[in-house]
Amino acid sequence: MNRQMFVTIMRNALCLFILMPYLRLQAQSLPLAKADSSDVLVYKINIKEDIMPAAWRQVKRGLADAQEQQADLVLLHLNTYGGMVNMADSIRTGIINCPIPVWAFIDNQAASAGALISIACDRIYMRRGGSIGAATVVNQTGEVQPDKYQSFMRSMMRATAESHGCDTLINAKGDTTFRWLRDPRIAEAMVDPSIYIEGIIDTGKVLTFTADEAMAHGYCEGKAENVAEVLKNAGIEHYTITEQHITALDRIVGLLTNPTVSGVLIMLIVGGLYFELQTPGVGFPLMAAAIAAMLYFAPLYIDGLAQYWELALFVVGIVLLLVEVLVIPGFGVAGVSGIVLVVVGLTLAMVDNDLFRDFDGHLNLMVAVKPLCVVLLGLFVGLVAAIYVSQKFFTSNFLPGISKGAELTEADGYIGIDTAIKGKDGAMGVALSVLRPSGKVEIDGDVYDAVAAHGFIEKGRSVRVLRDEAGQLYVVEAEA
Repeated sequence: MNRQMFVTIMRNALCLFILMPYLRLQAQSLPLAKADSSDVLVYKINIKEDIMPAAWRQVKRGLADAQEQQADLVLLHLNTYGGMVNMADSIRTGIINCPIPVWAFIDNQAASAGALISIACDRIYMRRGGSIGAATVVNQTGEVQPDKYQSFMRSMMRATAESHGCDTLINAKGDTTFRWLRDPRIAEAMVDPSIYIEGIIDTGKVLTFTADEAMAHGYCEGKAENVAEVLKNAGIEHYTITEQHITALDRIVGLLTNPTVSGVLIMLIVGGLYFELQTPGVGFPLMAAAIAAMLYFAPLYIDGLAQYWELALFVVGIVLLLVEVLVIPGFGVAGVSGIVLVVVGLTLAMVDNDLFRDFDGHLNLMVAVKPLCVVLLGLFVGLVAAIYVSQKFFTSNFLPGISKGAELTEADGYIGIDTAIKGKDGAMGVALSVLRPSGKVEIDGDVYDAVAAHGFIEKGRSVRVLRDEAGQLYVVEAEA
């Protein structure tokens, strides 16, 4: 090896050493660029439904599977009109924290919660004729919620847009300015109709972008008609797509974690416990309540939402309620504590514990509002329905073995008191026990329950029947 070749090799090695950190940074920011000609592994997740717990479970499993398979890219195939805010928050948090780039392909609509999820993605591609925005928080009837809900949604939209960072611009004079890659004000305008952005949206309107408008303002990287066109527009020619497989268990868990189904299960829990207290020993209502509780908590535990301590809160609450009803007279601390623990346990089981802190790390209780409403409504409706149904159930002729349809009349011999005490006024007898004031007396060889009309009567003393009243003999001590 001559000296010139040695110097050339050393110079190239030194340059490579100096540029290595920069090349590593570029590889991290653009992980799709590969050193060899192998295909890019794309993991595709379909979200073509309302954003409910099932969607969160699907995305969470999909992101985990993508990392396990060492995918180069996660592609969300979106077409949704929105859904639950807390589930959308869970999904966008998972996307932001995912080490793999996540892209969104809006195949028609990404409204409300769908807009939040899309903005969290690293890139957004939209189908021609598609739209993104309209993220104002509404209830199930479409009525706009109070400002505290809108404030929470605004902060999430703003923080999600800010998470993509900004570009540093230097003008001809050397002045430095910063430009958001995704303008947070635009994200807020998708929630708040009072925001005015010149040339984009006027006050009194909620912002929704078409594909062309989204591209013009940094909320879309390109238009495409299908997934293949998305990858082609991104410059990816060689790729392999792995689509997430939805199992039967996923569908069952998704059904059971639906808020409507959760509310019905809560009603069954309350109804079963009420029926069991009304008919102790039957067993079937208690079994139904236990099965409903299992169906409520099991899918939430599988989803990673419910924890052991939340189930423990529910069980302790039920025990306190039973103690209050069966052991302690009245309704006091145990009963109130039991109700609180049951409500808290059922509510927290529906909430992702990581979401009690928002994107900025602050304590966030808003995510528990909707689950709390579901629980309270389910408990109230379940209790009212149980009371109503129990009254109809026990007075109907549908199950003659449980309810007695015929009227029990005195003419048929159904009498609520012992008729043997009738006609005993003035009869003499002996106290078989101390009457203070109640006890046993013997009259004409028969034993009766009796009450001393005045004071106490010692055992063995002679007594005289004063009267019978409400099925009870009243006696006085006979004079010697």
